[in-house]
Amino acid sequence: MRYLHTMLRVRDLEAALDFYCNKLGLKESFRREDPKGRYTLVFLMAPGDEAAVEQSRGVGRPGPLIELTYNWDTEDYGEARHFGHLAFEVDDIYQTCERLMKAGVTINRPPRDGQMAFVRAPDRQSVELLQKGDALPPKEPWASMPNSGHW
Repeated sequence: MRYLHTMLRVRDLEAALDFYCNKLGLKESFRREDPKGRYTLVFLMAPGDEAAVEQSRGVGRPGPLIELTYNWDTEDYGEARHFGHLAFEVDDIYQTCERLMKAGVTINRPPRDGQMAFVRAPDRQSVELLQKGDALPPKEPWASMPNSGHW
């Protein structure tokens, strides 16, 4: 058994791609549109995973990926809290959160401890960011920043 992908339903494909690609930094691997089923699937990979995704094609289906599922007809997904969260390791959690905040992304749980933060995707899924290696020393404005919403 090997991990392939995590699927997230999205309400607005362009807003989701803006968040995951332009703000978070993921890359589109491939997409599939199904007019009969009235949906679009977009598969994303983390930067640096290109070789792993390509190599996995040699043994079967590609992975590790995130699948964004966009149903062309309107559906209410609620808060998407039943999903849980995605997690990504980052080189500098403070720098990453600052860049995301400047891009208009909500930081639900700031990286007060220098090692963990949660941000919110446009469809309200939680995305956990974890500091690579040891935690960074606590610093402002993060150390005293309150939580915003839930994750």
